[in-house]
Amino acid sequence: MSDARWIEVDDELESACRHFDNAAKIYDEGGFDSPALAGYKMRMALLHAMQSAHTSLEAALKRILGILGEELPAGDQAHADLIRRVAKIVTAPGHERPAILPADVARDVDESRRFPHRAIHDYDNFEPERALPSIEAARRLAMSLRPAIASFREVVDPPRVKGP
Repeated sequence: MSDARWIEVDDELESACRHFDNAAKIYDEGGFDSPALAGYKMRMALLHAMQSAHTSLEAALKRILGILGEELPAGDQAHADLIRRVAKIVTAPGHERPAILPADVARDVDESRRFPHRAIHDYDNFEPERALPSIEAARRLAMSLRPAIASFREVVDPPRVKGP
């Protein structure tokens, strides 16, 4: 390993994958319309799991950009810009790199970013059926993020081969 900062990237990815996986399991369990506290707990658990997953993933992507020496997107569209950036091949003078995420994985990341807007009109009006595209993206992300980042890392920061 040539850059120890990948340790933190791996930790953030592990967190994101765990939260995406558990969000899908919470969705499958249902109970969002249960009366009183039980339904509230299920809604909040799903909302928090999806938010935590996407936040951890964004942190991993920002750490990768830091390793590469790239400035972070800023401004009102920073979250969407981050996803677009990591899905692009960069060919700037003195800095070239492949896309960090393949297009299909980037689409799922963007869907996870859209989750609050898709499923929630306000926190007291959660519509589980509208969340299904984001949940399906979460299922795929739980499985696809680690290999996608590992493939990228092998290109930009290959393991060092120890000589005899």
